[in-house]
Amino acid sequence: MPSKVFSAAIAGLDAKLVEIEVDVSKGLRSFTIVGLADKAVEESKERIEAAIKSAKLLSPHSRTFRILVNLAPADLKKEGSLYDLPIALAFLMASGQTKLNSQKKLCLGELSLDGTLRPIKGALSFALLAKKLGFTEIILPKHNAREAALIKEVNIIGAETLGQALAHLEGRNVIAPLVLDREDLQKHGNDSVDISWIQGQEYAKRALEITAAGAHNLFFFGPPGGGKSLLAKSLPSILPSLTFEESLEVTKIYSVAGLLQDGQTLVSHRPFRMPHHVSSDVALVGGGSPPRPGEITLAHRGVLFLDEFPEFHRDVLESLRQPIEDGKITISRAKHSFSFPSRFMLVGASNPCPCGYLNSPDIACTCSNAQISMYKRKLSGPLMDRMDIFIEVPAVKFEKLISTGIDGRSTAMKENIEKARTLQTARFAGSKVLVNAEMQIPEIKKYCAYDSQSESLLKKYVDSGKLSARGYHRILKVARTIADLAASSNIKYDHIAEALMYRIKS
Repeated sequence: MPSKVFSAAIAGLDAKLVEIEVDVSKGLRSFTIVGLADKAVEESKERIEAAIKSAKLLSPHSRTFRILVNLAPADLKKEGSLYDLPIALAFLMASGQTKLNSQKKLCLGELSLDGTLRPIKGALSFALLAKKLGFTEIILPKHNAREAALIKEVNIIGAETLGQALAHLEGRNVIAPLVLDREDLQKHGNDSVDISWIQGQEYAKRALEITAAGAHNLFFFGPPGGGKSLLAKSLPSILPSLTFEESLEVTKIYSVAGLLQDGQTLVSHRPFRMPHHVSSDVALVGGGSPPRPGEITLAHRGVLFLDEFPEFHRDVLESLRQPIEDGKITISRAKHSFSFPSRFMLVGASNPCPCGYLNSPDIACTCSNAQISMYKRKLSGPLMDRMDIFIEVPAVKFEKLISTGIDGRSTAMKENIEKARTLQTARFAGSKVLVNAEMQIPEIKKYCAYDSQSESLLKKYVDSGKLSARGYHRILKVARTIADLAASSNIKYDHIAEALMYRIKS
């Protein structure tokens, strides 16, 4: 009689249930796997044979067994080596070597030749699936147990070998479920550049404070060596810590992508991604076969920093327009469609021209008009209209460079930002909006009211064509953040004026 063991597959960022069915009969020796399996799954039969033999059990090739393995549903692509453990357990059941209750239990893991379980990707996604479907237990490699144990509603069993997993399921040597203290998981250091290291550039620091408080998009421009990259890299030092729910979102992404560091259980700091300007559109927004998250998804709830902004291919930059607006990227294939989250702060940095010294009072620009025009053509109007704050970063004066003191305001700045985020959390409680930058038109109309003096100022800029409809709404979002930093319940004229100052350029 065929046996059945439950496992799962990764589809995008989410997991889907897979049923492993094994039928063993006497006949000409064969080991067949069906169910849209890739090469890694096909090769599992050799690993399974050696692992079972190492566990002192009867391997599939020991007798004239005719073995048929079905991975259901048959139209779902099965990839990777995580099916080794469930196939081995299902074979042992079907061949009469063990009796165990596999109901409401999810099994995952790659087997080495000596029966040791190797780590897998996506453990958190599998735990979330088990919780959703009402499974009571997950058996997976011990290396992945801490990550899966973030979900408390499911018993997480970390096994080191096939023998251990089998003994647990048979009840001979039960493994205690792993229990984690969530509070301790988020107490990790941060090695990012601290904004207090930067001397001068007060105008840019104020822009970073507003950006961090409301999760807005920011664009730096100025001559080379002025500190644009250093300022961008200091942004994580003043960002508020991830909430536990946000940490789960980010950890799930990094787990599926295989980017969790050794021993890391939870991503507790906001991501900071800095792709090179030769990156393709697939590397940036995601895709490939199978579809995998790109840099905009890896920067979810964090920062995507594009240095040398105009050096990116134009089609790569234009591909950012829709994810910036929607907070997600949808990748469609012939049979499936996957959505990846992309709520990130976009920070760009650019020189004014290829040589970097256009309009410099000290160094003459060596670029021709054609070179300057071609350089700026990469920065399309629709893309730039999606930026909230534009800041010129001038060259640093000698007096600032030789300053020996350390600006100690970063702690106060971060505290002020956290207070502003707390106001936003209370304001948007019960909705999907978390920060001011995510507000849509209904929220803008509800929370961004302004006085008659501010109305006259905005009317002048909109009617003159200096401010588009999108720009108008982005001005109100930034002004709302400035008001939050000032602990003001209402948007005042000064807040609107400051927001306009960061956007309108001559």
